[in-house]
Amino acid sequence: MGIDAKALVSERVTQGSGASKVEAGAESLSSELCALSSIQAAEAKLLLGTYDRYPLLFTEGSGVYLRTENGTRYLDLLSGIGVNALGYGHPAIEQAIVEQSRKLLHTSNLFFHEGQAAVALRLTEATGLDRVFFSNSGAEANEAALKLARAYAKLKRSEGAPLGTKFLALENSFHGRTMGAVAATWKDKYREPFDPVMPGVEFVRFNDVDDLKAKFSSDVCAILVEAIQGEGGIRPISQEFFQAARDLTRSTGALLIADEIQSGMGRTGRWCAYQHYGIQPDVVTLAKPLAGGIPLGAMVCSEEAARAIHAGMHGTTFGGGPLACAVALAVFETIEREHLLDHVTAVGTYFHEQLNALATNHSAIVDVRGVGLMLAIELDSADLAKSVLREMMKRRILINRTSETVLRFLPPFILQKEHVDEGIAALNQILSEQTAVAAAAPSSGGHNLGQ
Repeated sequence: MGIDAKALVSERVTQGSGASKVEAGAESLSSELCALSSIQAAEAKLLLGTYDRYPLLFTEGSGVYLRTENGTRYLDLLSGIGVNALGYGHPAIEQAIVEQSRKLLHTSNLFFHEGQAAVALRLTEATGLDRVFFSNSGAEANEAALKLARAYAKLKRSEGAPLGTKFLALENSFHGRTMGAVAATWKDKYREPFDPVMPGVEFVRFNDVDDLKAKFSSDVCAILVEAIQGEGGIRPISQEFFQAARDLTRSTGALLIADEIQSGMGRTGRWCAYQHYGIQPDVVTLAKPLAGGIPLGAMVCSEEAARAIHAGMHGTTFGGGPLACAVALAVFETIEREHLLDHVTAVGTYFHEQLNALATNHSAIVDVRGVGLMLAIELDSADLAKSVLREMMKRRILINRTSETVLRFLPPFILQKEHVDEGIAALNQILSEQTAVAAAAPSSGGHNLGQ
């Protein structure tokens, strides 16, 4: 049964303001906006109000571009929040989907299929770890990691080790929205609506080794880190802090968990961001680009940690299904065949250099951060960041804003230098215009441009 979106629009507006306004409004809508308006109204009536979407209706994509229902093209420097690593319409992904969909979509994890062991082999080779649990998302992968840490600590206690059940996570962390993952997520806005969340999580000041050492004890079963915090504003962890976390966990047998949901699968020029540090965690979580847009997550762990899990303790209906695994294999093979790790490093370095050059010309840019194609600029006000985001969208370039003042860039791995130049030119023009506006209104108290 299909949804008559236009009928829902009429019904909703009629209920709110009278049939005469419906008729007048319907006559004035252009055909271009009608589809978007209808979908907006249908979603307002039918969906839980979890998203505050931008008023754009995308219907197709190609390469690093998305197109709206009327054919308007947008340069995508966000890639579905770091998901579409191979961009849009990549032939390897299309071929994998077509071929696998003709054979087998789902069997459940009660039975074997061809894909899981093949993808698990790629994941263990890429991470330096031993065993894999497949999920549908990053949050689920992190839930599996949390459960593994608690189970491993219980196993160690049974073997005589005084290991507790507490987790240490970092300020500005983001590990997901499920009840365990959100408990380890820093911002109050994610946790407080659902209090009480899972107990036993304490937050450590970011890159503060002394605070980490003060809060660590044998009560801790795991430390959770993001080598580069994504939602937290593209903030790389320091070598000293990462090493301290590794040393502390080794001293007691606690697990070091690296959340690579956003930074993994090649986004920083290596398979995982922690590999830039020369530090090996016990557990790694991956998702976003793993299957190129098909939902798939993974928790990868050491053989030692895996001792804590046996059949029936954890599971999933859909995780690691035949279709997702077929596409994940295609993603791995394409990254390797097209030498995309090297490409990400080269284009990411160029992008970073251009952002640094931009910062020398615009004092409103207070920092440039990131590695590979996981980059950000931090501006000196949230209002300016809002305004720049809005103006970039007007120029048909997609980025996003996080941590109020940070503009984040997570483009597809196939990005080229000319695409970087297009984005930098737009940012330069916008910042120049905004500076001129601010200079013309000295009494406004700075970059108060989002009103």
